[in-house]
Amino acid sequence: MLVRFAALDNHLTGPIPKSLKNCISLERLRLERNQLVGNITNSFGVYPHLDYMGLSDNQFYGKLPPAWGENYKLTALYISGNRITGRIPSEFKKLINLRVLDLSSNLLTGEIPMQMSSMTSLYNLSLGDNMLSGMIPSTIGELRNLERLDLSKNRLSGPIPEEIGDCSKLISLKLSENNLNGSIPSQVGSLIYLQELLDLSHNALVGEIPSQLDKLTDLLVLNLSHNLPSGSIPSSFQYMLSLTTVDVSYNELEGPLPNNKAFYQAPAESFFQNKGLCGQAQGLIPCNSSLAKVHDGKGNHKILFYILFPIMGMILLLCALVKFGSIFYNKRKFIVEALGESNGDLFSIWNFDGRTVYEDIIIATEDFDDKYCIGGGGYGRVYKAELPTGQIVAVKKLIPVEGNEVVDERFFRSEIKALTEIRHRNIVRLFGFCSNVRCKFLVYEYMDNGSLADLLCDQEEVVVLDWTKRVNIVKDVSQALSYMHCDCVPPIIHRDIKSSNILLDSDSKACISDFGTARLLRPDSSNWTTIAGTYGYLPPVMTELWDSYPVKHSRQGVLTFVTRHDLVLIKWNNQTKVLHTNQSQVIP
Repeated sequence: MLVRFAALDNHLTGPIPKSLKNCISLERLRLERNQLVGNITNSFGVYPHLDYMGLSDNQFYGKLPPAWGENYKLTALYISGNRITGRIPSEFKKLINLRVLDLSSNLLTGEIPMQMSSMTSLYNLSLGDNMLSGMIPSTIGELRNLERLDLSKNRLSGPIPEEIGDCSKLISLKLSENNLNGSIPSQVGSLIYLQELLDLSHNALVGEIPSQLDKLTDLLVLNLSHNLPSGSIPSSFQYMLSLTTVDVSYNELEGPLPNNKAFYQAPAESFFQNKGLCGQAQGLIPCNSSLAKVHDGKGNHKILFYILFPIMGMILLLCALVKFGSIFYNKRKFIVEALGESNGDLFSIWNFDGRTVYEDIIIATEDFDDKYCIGGGGYGRVYKAELPTGQIVAVKKLIPVEGNEVVDERFFRSEIKALTEIRHRNIVRLFGFCSNVRCKFLVYEYMDNGSLADLLCDQEEVVVLDWTKRVNIVKDVSQALSYMHCDCVPPIIHRDIKSSNILLDSDSKACISDFGTARLLRPDSSNWTTIAGTYGYLPPVMTELWDSYPVKHSRQGVLTFVTRHDLVLIKWNNQTKVLHTNQSQVIP
């Protein structure tokens, strides 16, 4: 009758008791991070109700049992960090509900079974650090829900299949330390949600780096080192605004670096052993230094060369340093002023000419004409603007409230502060902002399908929102909130989650927007806040308080609250009351 058995993170030794095979009611089995030993082939049975199985970081050996393919309800299987040998059983194709398969850091051999394409629920496939051989099967493209794929540190050969571009939800792709050859397929540029990592290093890839990779505008880490690609790095990589880490060392690359801070700020070892890269990055010569070629057929020409070349080099280096210092100082000065006390004519569009984009937006919206308005709220109106480059952006212009300039500025700065601290595939991207005496506006990525609220209220359009899409929207929002609450330092709370602040792109991917009321929490102290949000979307206790003290009475006093466990502390005009959250009476 045993349903859940968890003994992870102990110092258990020895083999698995034979009686465990008889626990056919098991739904969760967790034995990770112990020192258990034994042949995995006959240590476990078939469990028809099993949902989760964790055996990682032990000393199991033997081959994976094909009979495990009968564990139809299994959604997570973790066996990394053991000494498992043999092949991946083709019978695993029956695990159609499996979402996580982690077999990394074992001694597995053979090819990746093509039949794994039937495991369409997989979103995490980790087979790294084994001895797998053969080619990456082209059927990998049928795993359309994959978000993480790790095939690194194996003996895989052949080209990277073009079909990998069909895994459109990938956020991390790691194929490093194999024997992959051929060119990098341009279809990798279709993985527009790649965010954490693209690592193709330590292979034998050749050809030019495809310019289509510039579509990976959310990518943080790019590693193409220790390969054989030739030609130049595409200049369009300057638009990969999220890049923080780049490594293109030990290749055959030449030419200038893209105009991107990730390249300019990379350490010198990121460019070692190339054919002829140039630019302002550490360890590289400036690209224009090659112009200093002087004919040395005569002695006076040689003397002229040896005198002028160092002088010209010093002048060019000095100009570059002055230019770079000026850009850095102006950018820092702008950010300090924009988020500080200045009310001057300020504008920032990252990696763009701010004033040019400002003028383009004014022209594209005909000075914010109503016909370009696509939405609005309590603090601003949103306009659709098509720039001369063809890029479409959403522009939120703040509506000043008479007598509330300080409040307007607070919401404006709060949104900028929050969105410059975070980057997630389910949080709307902020491209830039404007602050001057005439207007204040923010520039975001444009979401084709508008807000969830508008879609739900449209009787004709809402029919396309089937239950699968609705569940995916809930997942998207949950992942964004989990990221803000658990992965951000300091944590961020949105304080106004509602359907009109959830935007949808052309594929119905959901993104949270409108961070005007967001707060950054200080983890080392208590956090207090006045009520913020929209009536009807507040938690029950907050709604009850709102009913007791409506907004129209806000000038008569200040209502604040703080929650801890099952208690709420309410403070109204210096009078304090403690209330249990299970009490339902109206507070007097």
